[in-house]
Amino acid sequence: MRTLLPLLVAIGLLAESRPSIPREIFNGTDLTGWHGFNPHQGTKLTGEKKAADLAKQRADFALHWRVENKELINSGTGPYATTDEEFGDIELELEYRTVAKADSGIYLRGTPQVQIWDPNQIFDPKKPDRRPHLGSGGLFNNAPGSPGRDPLVKADRPFGQWNAFRIVQKGDITSVWLNGKLVVDAAPMHNYWEPGKPLRARGPIQLQTHGGEIRWRNIRVREL
Repeated sequence: MRTLLPLLVAIGLLAESRPSIPREIFNGTDLTGWHGFNPHQGTKLTGEKKAADLAKQRADFALHWRVENKELINSGTGPYATTDEEFGDIELELEYRTVAKADSGIYLRGTPQVQIWDPNQIFDPKKPDRRPHLGSGGLFNNAPGSPGRDPLVKADRPFGQWNAFRIVQKGDITSVWLNGKLVVDAAPMHNYWEPGKPLRARGPIQLQTHGGEIRWRNIRVREL
């Protein structure tokens, strides 16, 4: 047994150091593994009213989301698509396609958000902190002017084409690539729910719906 021990230890260390394999978290067939939840809805509710609201959001999920051609589709209404599973440090890859005037985003650990804009919108000086013309991929709920708040480059593809995100999150640090271009370079993601505190260690991935059709596909996660 003593002669086998070093070999067993080496095998164990090798297994621990081997990176996990990306896996699909949307099966392309149905809504299995997902439920409906908008964390901004009913935030002031408590007790039975809160429980009833959460139950209604879950029941409403299939009324607003559908699956066609291996795409997860929403018309711009209803609760957000939320993973049943919670994640910590991850590499997330997905593709999306949206329409003019739509507004969406990706919540990491249930925290908003990697922003998706209609980048053709004209900048409104009356809303100086809202800059859709700079493109998608920024950490929109970071404080204005902070690292990562706006994307480094505009990388959105024209409407009708699919866009591809690669997002790496380790602890509070988030990096984002949109269509192969780095748009957020290792910026701290701010805690929207408890400002000034670190992000929660784990939480769901959420796909926001807000004002226009959006389609998602090829949603993969590799745990780090």
